[in-house]
Amino acid sequence: MENPFRNEAFAEVGSENGLLSFLYFYHALQITPVIKTGDRVLDIACGPANQLALIARLNPEAHFVGLDASANMLEQAAITLAQARVGNAELVFGDMSVLSGIADASMDCVICTMSLHHLPDLTALSKTLRAVRRVLKSDGGFYFVDFGRLKRLGTLRFFAENKRHLQSKFFTQDYLNSMRAAFSVNELADAVALMGLNYEKYVTSMASFMVVFKSKNRRVLDDTTRELLQEMYGQLPLAQRQSFQSFANWFRTGGFNLPCELLY
Repeated sequence: MENPFRNEAFAEVGSENGLLSFLYFYHALQITPVIKTGDRVLDIACGPANQLALIARLNPEAHFVGLDASANMLEQAAITLAQARVGNAELVFGDMSVLSGIADASMDCVICTMSLHHLPDLTALSKTLRAVRRVLKSDGGFYFVDFGRLKRLGTLRFFAENKRHLQSKFFTQDYLNSMRAAFSVNELADAVALMGLNYEKYVTSMASFMVVFKSKNRRVLDDTTRELLQEMYGQLPLAQRQSFQSFANWFRTGGFNLPCELLY
């Protein structure tokens, strides 16, 4: 993603009050119990760092490394982290299928949100998950989420275009392209299994629009984190909170519950 207009559009929808801010908040909430105090966390294909910034704010005692193969994205990520006043994250240039420069067993946790579909084929997907296993400690945590490939073009267009009046044409097209490029749930599961680690799998109900693969939670949320989550949730616009609850219900029906309930 080296087109600056598309990169800016992507960053905008995931910004604090952007169209998809509820989605970034949802995954930040679900990722946080996987991270322990003092962890070193790798975010592969971090993009403009909207997700990374949220998670880093929720886990100030952990250190984060955002990796991306796009210099333009890393420039945008630096802006995002600076605007969010995040001081516990660094950015590095690199290919997620290789992770060169990342030492073996040097990461306590590895996360990847909505980026695996950018890989060109199953070989690259398998290579990426093997690289993740190499850099992850034996007792480490992980959280991967991505689209699951849908069969019908009409369904793809519904998800990409139902809010097209609120998003740029660049984002709408990239959204559709991303879903068309997605791996199937079974293909993703086979690749995750290559790591040889126990994992939990959750798929959105009714349609495999999105799938999560994660390790078991590694900590219980403390009161301070719960209060911060509630505060951040309360700062979302009403429409975003409603979208959050609807999305959470999609996963909840599939057995993926929130680690803590949030009040309007």
